[in-house]
Amino acid sequence: MEDINIYWVTIGVSLIIILSFIYNAIAQKTNIPSVILLIITGFVLGSFVAIDQPTIRPVLEILGTIGLIMIVLEAALDLKLEKENMGLIGKAFLIALILLILTSICIAMVIRFFNDVSIFNALVYAIPLSIMSSAIIIPSVSNLSHIKKEFLICEAAFSDILGIMFFYFMLDSAAMDTAGEITTSIFTNIAITLVISVILGFVIILFMQRIEAQVKLFLPMATLLLLYSVGKLFHLSSLIFVLAFGLMINNVDLFFRGSLKKFIDVTGFDKLLADIKLLTLESSFIVRTFFFIAFGMSITISGLNDITVYLMGLLILIFIYALRFGVMAGLSKEQLKPGVLVAPRGLITILLFFAIPEELAIDSFNSATLLLVIIVSSILMTVGLIKYKGEDEKSAPGGGEQSADASFSGLKQEESQAVSDSFSSGSPGSFPPRSDLPGEE
Repeated sequence: MEDINIYWVTIGVSLIIILSFIYNAIAQKTNIPSVILLIITGFVLGSFVAIDQPTIRPVLEILGTIGLIMIVLEAALDLKLEKENMGLIGKAFLIALILLILTSICIAMVIRFFNDVSIFNALVYAIPLSIMSSAIIIPSVSNLSHIKKEFLICEAAFSDILGIMFFYFMLDSAAMDTAGEITTSIFTNIAITLVISVILGFVIILFMQRIEAQVKLFLPMATLLLLYSVGKLFHLSSLIFVLAFGLMINNVDLFFRGSLKKFIDVTGFDKLLADIKLLTLESSFIVRTFFFIAFGMSITISGLNDITVYLMGLLILIFIYALRFGVMAGLSKEQLKPGVLVAPRGLITILLFFAIPEELAIDSFNSATLLLVIIVSSILMTVGLIKYKGEDEKSAPGGGEQSADASFSGLKQEESQAVSDSFSSGSPGSFPPRSDLPGEE
């Protein structure tokens, strides 16, 4: 094995991070997802650096798992469980659930049409393609009005969580004989995971608040990684751990009530929460950057020479957007623009494809279909965001919907103003708005 010059590696890593920041700046101005630019960069790098699939795949799996945890935690830290938000959250959950089920069934039929496989195998492949990518959506919708942004972030988060749970339940059910066994297993799994999640959430929050050491922010991250991995070994829905922790720490006033309230120092906890949010955003940015670079390096163009790839990809995309239009028109017409086109596939889709066991693999399925759906769905999202931005500016030159929706926020107006004043004054513990953070343009 040739000697690796550590300085060249350091230069390469540094340049990739700098490029990612530049791509985010471009994304903010043009609405072109930075993910596409990262994948292209990775593909170009792969043309000069010879890396085979067995080498790059473990890297993708590790980065994907960590990125998955960071993305779900990031989404949970955005959700404020207040009365004025519950209608929006409930609607986003319902739409995400209905679309996941309908899209999975339709895509499974497409896969089965082109490949001689069982409906079960086809469904295992269809679920990843039915999941929206919050890794792409969260940084891409920062310029939308508050209600539209909150809705799309909530929907993407629920799509990720429900899709992953659905996928792993399908894998676990492969060894079961009856629908009754599968249903019992699902509900038992969720119930056990929820109980453990809430208990551990209380313990972690109380423990974190009592740590006096300066270096303590990576402790909850390491704990979540540990819980996720242990949960997967015991076939639990590990993402519920992450979701529950994020919701609890961002809504301590809801969970620590009555006699439990005395255990929380609200003033000190606000500073801790702000630091955790910042660490989560920064970590998520780094992991996403290297995941999509590595994915780009793993791409081979030869797979795109097959006409079946384009036929399958076209049918899959038609079902994705036709179903999305129908469901949103029926349940949330106000979110049609630009929401109907904001349905990119990305990190979760890739990660779950790598998790398909060999015994369920479809040899005739061309993975280039995956690449085609990811790129086209990202481009369509870009077109939708750019078109909506132009229409919004024409219809509301004075701020229009942006101003009208500004009052709808997870924080009360006076709290939002306090955070803004704190940040502008540079006071300790201040937390900048999401759109000003690296990786969130």
